[in-house]
Amino acid sequence: MQLRIGNGYDIHRLVPGRPLILGGVRLEHPGGLGLDGHSDADVLVHALMDALLGALSLGDIGKYFPPDDPRWRGADSLVLLEQVVALVAERGWTIVNVDSVVVAERPKLKPQIEAMRAAIAARLGVDPDRVGVKATTNEQLGPTGREEGIACHAVALLQKP
Repeated sequence: MQLRIGNGYDIHRLVPGRPLILGGVRLEHPGGLGLDGHSDADVLVHALMDALLGALSLGDIGKYFPPDDPRWRGADSLVLLEQVVALVAERGWTIVNVDSVVVAERPKLKPQIEAMRAAIAARLGVDPDRVGVKATTNEQLGPTGREEGIACHAVALLQKP
């Protein structure tokens, strides 16, 4: 059996007038803010996609979904995740598990984590117990601490029989 590990990272600016979507779940930010980006700007799903792609040395999400391509404007990141999962499967690999940490001062994510795990697991084709989603603050330090944006770190473990 072969194993591969990949990591991913993403950060998007918080702005007014945009929805806040994390892990495929629409949230309400207490300041009425959402994430700015070409697609739906779901940093959690973007970091997971980069982790999956990185495990197989396939580049990053910008290679497959360039921000200057109008096809991806407003795209649902969970749909993009399905395409990345297909790339993994085409190469004969399966997902063992994924894990992530969302860095945000607000909103509090704990009430929505199970819904995020379920949404991601469904698109990955794995049981929710193979999807880790954690949340932390940055203790008011740096851009996420000042609520200028939300970031996410992710890791993926793949296996090939």
